[in-house]
Formats: sequence, C-alpha cells, structure tokens
Amino acid sequence: MARNVFFCIDSHACANPVRVVAGGGPLLPNVPMAEKRMLFLEKHDWVRHALMFEPRGHDAMSGSILYPSHREDCDVGVLFIEVSGCLPMCGAGTVGTVTVAIEEGLVVPKVEGRLALETPAGRVDIEYKKNGAFVEEVRLFNVNSYLHDQDIELEVPGIGTLTVDLSYGGNYYIIVEPQDNYPGLDGLKADDLVRMSHAVREAAQKKLNPVHPEDERIRGVKHVMWCDKPKSPGASARNAVFYGDKAIDRSPCGTGSSARVAQLVARGRLAIGETFIHESITGTTFNCRAEEATQVGRYPAVRPSVAGWARVIGYNTIIVDDRDPLAHGFQIA
Repeated sequence: MARNVFFCIDSHACANPVRVVAGGGPLLPNVPMAEKRMLFLEKHDWVRHALMFEPRGHDAMSGSILYPSHREDCDVGVLFIEVSGCLPMCGAGTVGTVTVAIEEGLVVPKVEGRLALETPAGRVDIEYKKNGAFVEEVRLFNVNSYLHDQDIELEVPGIGTLTVDLSYGGNYYIIVEPQDNYPGLDGLKADDLVRMSHAVREAAQKKLNPVHPEDERIRGVKHVMWCDKPKSPGASARNAVFYGDKAIDRSPCGTGSSARVAQLVARGRLAIGETFIHESITGTTFNCRAEEATQVGRYPAVRPSVAGWARVIGYNTIIVDDRDPLAHGFQIA
C-alpha cells in the first residue's frame, strides 16, 4: 500500500481556485512540457484526480505542478491540472501559479518583474508587479490565438439553433453571443449553464472536432463561453465559461479571454493594441489586450495578453493513501 504526500499552496485568481503543487509531484524525464503532459496523462493522471476531485477538491478545482524547464529561455515549466483534464494552457492557473511562485520563493526570476514559463502549449511570457512582498498583478502574454471557425450553426437539443464561433486561446472555446435562442446570462443559474453547455459541447464536438494546425496533440472542444453585456463599470463584456463536467469558471477565464480577443480581432471588433476588459460571473475582471498580429498555420492570429490578480489563501499538506477506497477522488453525477 502506498501513502503519497503532496505539499500544496492554495490560491485563487480573481475568484477561481488554483492549487499549486510545490512538493510531491511525480518525477518526469527532462523532456519538453508538451511531452511531459502526455507522459503525465499516461502514467500519473491519478494525481490530478486525487488532488482536483472530491474529497480533496471540488467540481471547479484547478491547479498546477512546477517542473524544471526543458527550454533554456524559460525560468520554469508548468503542468496544468484541473477537473477537465491536463490542459495545454490555463490563464487563471497562470496568474495564481506565478503569484504563488514569486511570493513563496518557489522560483527566482532571472530578471525581476519578468518570468518565462514553458507550458505544454508553448512559451508564455510574464510581467508581474509587486507591492513589497506581494504580487499585485500578473500579465501573461499568451500563446498565439486565432478564430478557427465562425458563424457555425449548431442544432442543440433543448435549445434549438445556435450560431457560434470556435476560437483558440490555449484551449478551444465555443463562443455563444446573445441571439434568439440565447438572450443572455441574466436569469440563468449555474445549473442552467451547465445543462446547456453539455448539449452545446456535444453538438460542437460532433460537427467540428478541431485539431491545432501546429500541434495535433491539442484537439477537441472542451470549453463553452456564454457572452453578454457587462455589468461592472469600465468592463467591455461579461462571460461565463463552462469546463469539465459541472464547472463554471469563477474568474473571467484567461485562455477564454485570449480566445475572445482573437475572435473579436478577426471580426474587426477589436484593434491591435486595444484593451478589452472581460468580466466574470462573480464580477471580477481581466485586463486584456491584442498585442500583435501573428499567424497559426494558415490562420491569421493574434498574441493576446491577459492581466489579473491572485491571493494566497492557505498551505495544504494532502495525503493520498491507497487504504482509502476514495483515494483517487470522485465526482457525483
């Protein structure tokens, strides 16, 4: 019988939980993070289940594990773990991870105020601002993001016809803007969004099943973004992102915001260099920009940046004991 101990530092990034595994993560060979992700999924995914699912986590849990970077131009490697899987990239996870890593001394940057992360999706540059010992803001310059498909008609059981876009910002997102069969977020509860999102995701995956043009390991629709007008002063738009089986992102969603920026630029509704303030269902906001025009395969793309804040909320020594019949976590359907 094995007894595994993980030392975790818990935080939240603009309301979304981020559990950073500072000790006890599985040893992986010195290969690129994209390969580490595949090895982790093949041999160690029980760690994700144990730390993210109940009884140690919950339906909206997310986190990360730190590794030495395989790249000389990066300070640290990050493996993202959450209830929906081992993701190529996670924006809120990055904001929380960087805040924890700097405040707790887990990473010593080569240049104060800057970090370069090796993620499974590629290099992600970071700028952070401190106030004394505390990190006040993290801005991540995300991977190249692009609009994959637009004006796709989906026949969704229980909803009807929806016209949606498919955009990539480190993960693929179905973006649903207000229309006849979706008047907006007002009046919808989290349970409503979860039910609707399952149907939308299934219909989109059957019809689209996207594959990243530069990395075939990144594929499939796992996230649905429901858009609406903002409520917070100064915000540009509001959203609720569904992921996993039952989770609604408590933050404005970093990779989702990147996908939204790419979509808006491609549609001519946001200019390069322009700011886009994205509001979450909890009222928190990310400050986003379309930094520069780029290319992803044959697709015109942008490099977006996303800025947010996080707070450390606790130190957590987690025990996973094989004698426990629920050692590797569970979800209630």
